[in-house]
Amino acid sequence: MSTIANSEIDEAIDIEDEAFHRKFLDENADGLLDISHEIHANPEIRFEETVASALLVSKLEEAGFATQLGVGGLPTAFLAEYGSASDGPTIAFFLEYDALEEIGHACGHNVIATIGLGAALTVQAWMRNHGRAVGRLLVVGSPGEEGGGGKQYLIKAGCLDGIDAALMMHPSGENLSCMTTLGRVALDFEFTGKAAHAAVTPHHGVNALDAAVLTLNAIGLLRQQLPSDVRVHAIVLEGGEAPNIIPEKSVLRAYIRAADTRALVDDLQPRVENCARGAAIATGTQVSIIQQSPTYAALQPNAVLGDLVERNFARVGRRTEPPRTEVFPGSTDMGNVSQIIPSIHPNIEFVPGLGMHTREAAEYAGAPEGDKAVLDGSLILAMTASQLFSNHRLVGQVKAAFSEGVRVD
Repeated sequence: MSTIANSEIDEAIDIEDEAFHRKFLDENADGLLDISHEIHANPEIRFEETVASALLVSKLEEAGFATQLGVGGLPTAFLAEYGSASDGPTIAFFLEYDALEEIGHACGHNVIATIGLGAALTVQAWMRNHGRAVGRLLVVGSPGEEGGGGKQYLIKAGCLDGIDAALMMHPSGENLSCMTTLGRVALDFEFTGKAAHAAVTPHHGVNALDAAVLTLNAIGLLRQQLPSDVRVHAIVLEGGEAPNIIPEKSVLRAYIRAADTRALVDDLQPRVENCARGAAIATGTQVSIIQQSPTYAALQPNAVLGDLVERNFARVGRRTEPPRTEVFPGSTDMGNVSQIIPSIHPNIEFVPGLGMHTREAAEYAGAPEGDKAVLDGSLILAMTASQLFSNHRLVGQVKAAFSEGVRVD
């Protein structure tokens, strides 16, 4: 990547600081892993993360952070801060802690939360030991990443104002310092028809399930004319009550993803919506189109933060994959943050080649592989934040790289 001069990095790295970080995490490893395991054992889906948020807030309060639970109109969102922005930059760690339906922490959000917590506690201890004020440390508890777009609600509420750099780390099947992602729109199509006896008087009915099936077929045909990086996938949430009743209601849920967020909203979303409108006309049904969560913007990583993180991966003995030009075909509401704040969203490996959102990933998230990711990830992010607090020129480079990036207004 090599976006930062070696002399600048050398100046940012302090061997005594690194030793302090390692010692602190060694001494507090058991407590951190207990928290990771407790969140893992109590999976809570989007916006229902009462156990996880209370546990994290309690730990931060115990450490001396000023905390607010229920920010941004979200009961399980929180902010915790230490230090003052009048003394230096504001560096934020983002925590995610929601699980997936059916398969629990198969995206490893218990690990994400504990990495952020471990990094925050380590940096706070370093700030106290540093001997002078260096800035404001912020911990952002962001619920509902899995489909809820919690971070966008925090953005709209002004909870993220004043942050100079946003850091988080995500588990996966590889170590990767930087990546870009697809934007995402989530839509529900609700079709309304008319019930009738499917055998005796089918001609009196209006089949809402037919409209859903026709929409799926129309989307399938549309794919031929879509760019190669676009993804459209859908499921039928409701399709009728019994085979001998013409379905009077059906519900289709679809995700549309693309690397270009503006094209996603302005062009692709209307084309998919028109598939449903056409199906409604063809079947004589009525359709309501509901966007179920905020649009996820494409992730715009910061090259300078990526460079720092990559070097810190090496310092903890993890080898990273080469920086990629292709877009990772998933989505995250951290993309929304990256459009307004210099951000980084690196991946840390559980085991090589692991696919997330699987039962295997859920097992690893609570196993020794997940524990190692917690401790290594905490150290990587803590060192990165400490380097930014120690060298404000690096913060200037981070902001300059952000200004040069391509983002969505």
